Amino acid sequence: MIPIMETISKQKAIHILIQKNISLLDISTAQKIFSFKKENSLYKFLQRLERADILKRIVKGKYLFSFKEINDYEIANFLTTPSYVSLESALSFYGILAQFPYTITSVTTTKTRKIIYNEKEFEFAHLRRENFFGFVKKDNFLIAQPEKALLDELYFISKGLISISLNELNLSLINKNKLLKMMQYYKFLPLENMVKKYVK
Repeated sequence: MIPIMETISKQKAIHILIQKNISLLDISTAQKIFSFKKENSLYKFLQRLERADILKRIVKGKYLFSFKEINDYEIANFLTTPSYVSLESALSFYGILAQFPYTITSVTTTKTRKIIYNEKEFEFAHLRRENFFGFVKKDNFLIAQPEKALLDELYFISKGLISISLNELNLSLINKNKLLKMMQYYKFLPLENMVKKYVK
């Protein structure tokens, strides 16, 4: 009997990925779209696609389809779930921070971590579940709203975990009323004091 891994050609795999509009996939997704019953056969098949440069492994069990252009923010969302792009990356995205940070910054309810892929750093800062809100979907990724990105930034600054020159921020783009409403959910006095000081 021909092993199942040999019944799908590389060309067929490419066709399936394009047809299903797959840019990023994990083991679970690969199992579904390629219909493999045996996990061992699936892993061997994925290794074949890697060797053929059809897939690129980002981290263990997570892959990128080489034939599609993928935004770094999409990769960030995919690397750690749940997460959304925030802090300096989101502030730069909205033009609040003029410079574009080298590191892609996100927040997550899971542990703080850093992942390096393709010579780029992806940082994930831990945020309490009750503060995990205020994000929207842009294209194919989740990103903090401008006010939430600023609050996340000020929150971590007030805890002494990150530092940034607040003079570099264009706060005229921030809706102050929306910011103050969101701030109440943090229930963190140092953050409230910082907002009062810097957001006029």
